[in-house]
Amino acid sequence: MVAAVLVHKHGGPEVLTYEDIDIPPPGPGQVRLKQHAAGINFIDTYFRMGMYPSPVGLPFVSGNEGAGEVIAVGDGVTDLKVGDRVGYVVPLGAYAAERNLPAERAVKLPADISYEQAAATMLKGMTVCYLLRRTFNVQQGNTVLIHAAAGGVGLIACQWANALGATVIGTVGSKEKAELAKANGCHHAILYRDEDFVARVKDITGGKLCDVVYDGVGKTTFPASLDCLRPLGMFVSFGSASGQIDAFNINLLQTKGSLFATRPTLNHYAAKREDLLKLAAETFEVVASGKVKIPVNQRYPLKEAQRAHRDLESRATTGASVLLP
Repeated sequence: MVAAVLVHKHGGPEVLTYEDIDIPPPGPGQVRLKQHAAGINFIDTYFRMGMYPSPVGLPFVSGNEGAGEVIAVGDGVTDLKVGDRVGYVVPLGAYAAERNLPAERAVKLPADISYEQAAATMLKGMTVCYLLRRTFNVQQGNTVLIHAAAGGVGLIACQWANALGATVIGTVGSKEKAELAKANGCHHAILYRDEDFVARVKDITGGKLCDVVYDGVGKTTFPASLDCLRPLGMFVSFGSASGQIDAFNINLLQTKGSLFATRPTLNHYAAKREDLLKLAAETFEVVASGKVKIPVNQRYPLKEAQRAHRDLESRATTGASVLLP
């Protein structure tokens, strides 16, 4: 029996239940992990609420990102062995003291990446990697707008975009978060509760606007985000922390400057193992270089998953949060 956090019915943080479960031996192509840390992400709340369907139905073990030590391997596994340190991103199962995992989705951790760093990096770090290097290839001289710049993805994105030579504009919810964003590479922090962020972007850029907007917030920042883009700019919606963006008339993109809009996910950018390993290697490299630091600002015992979700959804967190089994 191992401790885990399950969802038996969809709902708020109160539906997360801490209990003991049985786990079978690893099957063919699987490894068994003793987990050292699990990442806490907004996507976990989407599965909990039923916004994203669980691939295994109900009940399910929550969580999509984690890191741990291989303690057993199933038949056919040749590139991992007992004792290997690995991180992963897969649908569900991370909020547990131990778990089975498809070996092809596990990535060996470099010696200089800790379990907590990995649990905060695999989803958020690789998300930033594909957003800034694949979806829109940020270059020196670009101007980027990053919503929720003091959040888990935001702090990584600000640092990385800055390192690439971009001018980084971020939106934040408080003066404290503005200072945090600025300390992590954000050149201009906009207090979206007190300021019109479109007007401030126009002011900051001298009317030239942004090449790309990265939006993990969703409903409350749309369609105003489109007004922050110069003609032929790209709107990248990668999350829905404030709710899903409602259907809109696609002609809006034409009237606002022949804009591009996309809704990417890591699942597609890392669908092939070779792409997963490339994203992971690129992410670990930029972290190891010191250009990007992964701030783990909140740590919770596994049994306090409910509190972790409440803090996340109330915008009480900054940077990354992890559960510790």
